[in-house]
Order: sequence, then structure tokens, then C-alpha cells
Amino acid sequence: MTGVSGFQPFVLERFLSKFENTVAYNLSESGAHPLSLRELLGDDKEVAELLDVEFSYPQTNGIPKLRENIAALYAGATPDHVLVTVGAAEANFISVQTFVGPGDEAVVMLPNYMQIWGVARNLGAQVKAFHLREENNWAPDLDELRAVVTEKTKLIAVCNPNNPTGRILTEAEMDAVVAAADRGGAWLLADEVYGGAERLSDRQTPSFWGRYDKVLAVNSLSKAYALPGLRIGWVVAPPAIVDELWARHDYTTIDATTLGNLLAAKALSPEIRPRIIQRVREYVRRGYPVLEEWLNDHPGIFSIVPPQAAAIAFVRYHLDIHSTDLVERLIREKSVFIIPGDAFGLDRFVRISFGVPQEVLKPALGRIHEMILELQRK
Repeated sequence: MTGVSGFQPFVLERFLSKFENTVAYNLSESGAHPLSLRELLGDDKEVAELLDVEFSYPQTNGIPKLRENIAALYAGATPDHVLVTVGAAEANFISVQTFVGPGDEAVVMLPNYMQIWGVARNLGAQVKAFHLREENNWAPDLDELRAVVTEKTKLIAVCNPNNPTGRILTEAEMDAVVAAADRGGAWLLADEVYGGAERLSDRQTPSFWGRYDKVLAVNSLSKAYALPGLRIGWVVAPPAIVDELWARHDYTTIDATTLGNLLAAKALSPEIRPRIIQRVREYVRRGYPVLEEWLNDHPGIFSIVPPQAAAIAFVRYHLDIHSTDLVERLIREKSVFIIPGDAFGLDRFVRISFGVPQEVLKPALGRIHEMILELQRK
């Protein structure tokens, strides 16, 4: 699917926008159930203080307190290493725009959230892939990575923990990615939005920041912080590069909102951040056993490499129907929304969110069960 003049639309995001708010049961989201303002602040006095906030423009690269709190999460970083953006989506967009142009090479981990892949193609770059391999528990094919990176490669993009598989790179795998980038002097864009949503460990997934001098560490409040509606993201990079990114930010959104900056600074404060991370992990850890039991109740229909992080499962199914057709039928006939593997370039998979309240997850899975029975009767 392409648009005017060969433009590559962002198929997944358009699909989400069409259906996520129209179904009875939405299992399409990749983050945990969102926080409310009351849960975030927890204090009527703090809520009252927001009533006096004036809707002026904030500092366009992010208010100082927010950049201080972000910098504190990255060893050796200062506020000058931080640019606040409108979600990780803007951080990814302006990062690719800064380093990739017509005829350049970009190497992207697949499967993946397909934004960087599409942006690079729309900028005229040649996009190559290195894959996570299901048969190896979604480990990266490092031989393929070494083969596709050349002296023309300007950018290598990874997502760790990965969307849609929930796979966390090992330290050795991270070192191998850095070595591949270093060999040709490529920049490494690390989308780390699921760090903090670990299912099996309380250890935060390590950042690529500090492993290499050409890292763009991207994150946001949308996934591991369950605050997608704030639309706050950031990129951590060398100060000179932050200035380059900021110059492009001036042409896109100019700034994130005043309230978004203020609330994000609170969310990332040392007092509140641990509570939010723990809440998200509880959703992940309560939800996955429910999904796992449901999958096991359908022998021969599903197979899965259990996710190590994130509130999503990338599930292979063994039914004679394309993933987009399956999802469209679920929307139309059962009012349940999950994501087709086609959105990640892998048919016969679906991505299912389990980071939702039990009263949503269980009946939604029940409706998917009804669809499976109907497909099997044919």
C-alpha cells in the first residue's frame, strides 16, 4: 500500500485510529491500562494547583525540571543531553530525518513498530532489515545484521524491549549491535519505550545509552508509564546532536503542552516514578497468566514465545485465514480489536494486549474463542 507519489502510509497507526475507540473490547494497545490524573497525583492539593496553571508556551525543548528528571535516568547525562518531544513518535521522526536522506542506507530490526521503517523509506533511503528469529526465541540474527550493515549505513534502529515480541536483548546481543554500528560509524537509534515493563524481573532493561558515542536513546511515557495521553517523549543524545534535533522540532510541533511537561516532570520524579513502574509491572504480571491459560486451552491452534517485557504477546495461530482478515472479522462480528501480524510483515500472527483489567481481558478472549469455533466448523 502506497499513497500519492509513492508515499508509504503508516498502516498500523491508521488501523488503530479507525477501530480502537469503536469496539467493545480493545486488546490492540501495546501499553498497560492508562493511569488517571487522580492516580498520578494522588492528592487533591496537587490537583488544585493545576487549576492555576496558565496555558502559555513552555520552553520548547522541555521545561528544566522534566529534562533534569529524564537525564537522571541515564548515566552521565545532563539536561543538555535531553530533548522533550511529542511522544516517541516525534523523537523517532526527527531522529531519522536528521541522519537519513535520499540514497542513504538505514537498517531496521524486524519485526518492529513500523514507523522508522516507513519514515526512512519516505525520505528516500534504502531500508534493509535484520530479523528476530522465532525459531530462536526471537533472538536477533546477528550474522544477518553484520551482513546488511555497510559503509553506506547511516542509521541502525532497534526496539528493546521489542514490539511486538516482548523480547529483551541480552548484554552480548547489545554489544553485537553496537559493534555493527561502530564498524561503519552509523548512528544507533534505540527505541526503549518498553523498558520498565518487565514481566520476569524487577531489573530495568539496560539502555544503549553510554555503550557507544553515537546513540540516540528514545523513550516516552506511553508504554512503561501508562500515560499515553500526555504525549510526552524524549530523545537523549550528545548535546550537539540534541541541538540538531531541536532545530527540526522547531519545524514540527514546536513544543509539547504545558500541562504535559508539568505532569511528566511529576511522573518521572524519584518519588512517583517507582510507583508507576510497579503498577505497570503488576498489570503485565497479572494479565499474562490469564492469556497463557487461554492459549493453552486451544491446543494446536496457538503457539507463542512468551514475552519477557511489555503488555503484549505476539501469538502464532494455526488457522486458514490471513491475519488482517481474521482481525477484521473479529472487529465486525465480535467487537474485539487485536492487531494483525500483517502490520509487522508476518502473517499468521496476531498481537494481543494483556495489560488491561481482568473484566476486559477475559470476556474479550471469550469472544475470540467464539470466532475460533466458528472458523473450525467451516
